[in-house]
Formats: sequence, C-alpha cells, structure tokens
Amino acid sequence: MTGLTRITVDSGVMGGKPCIRGMRVTVGTIVGLVASAHTNEDILRLYPYLEPDDIREALSYAAWRVEEVEVPLVVS
Repeated sequence: MTGLTRITVDSGVMGGKPCIRGMRVTVGTIVGLVASAHTNEDILRLYPYLEPDDIREALSYAAWRVEEVEVPLVVS
C-alpha cells in the first residue's frame, strides 16, 4: 500500500512487526487498544509520543492487510 509514511518495518525493531515511525509501538498494539474501546485520547495519554495521525495510519494499515489476498505459488 502506498501513502503510509508512519508505518515502518525493521527486522531490528520488535522482531520486524509493523511499528509506528520506527518506535517500539506496534500496529497490533494500537489496533488492540482501539478494539478494546480505548479512545484516541486514551491512547495518546498512554503513549504521549504518538500523534493522532499515527493512530489513523495504524488502522488504515490494518484494514489494508485484512483485505490482502495471498496467492499460493505453484512450484514445478
């Protein structure tokens, strides 16, 4: 997906999981907090170094990944 500038994947940070701007906050953490009924304000209070756009982009990334289709490769 193009246009996501705040999501980074680095094998040296959180085992290569998608993170917010290279920090040790994963997309999964943000999505889990939203799913647990935490508001954006709650999340920003828990992680004061995050920005509202970080939350929005984490949700956009998660939505994109859910719609991604994996195609098996045929090896002959």
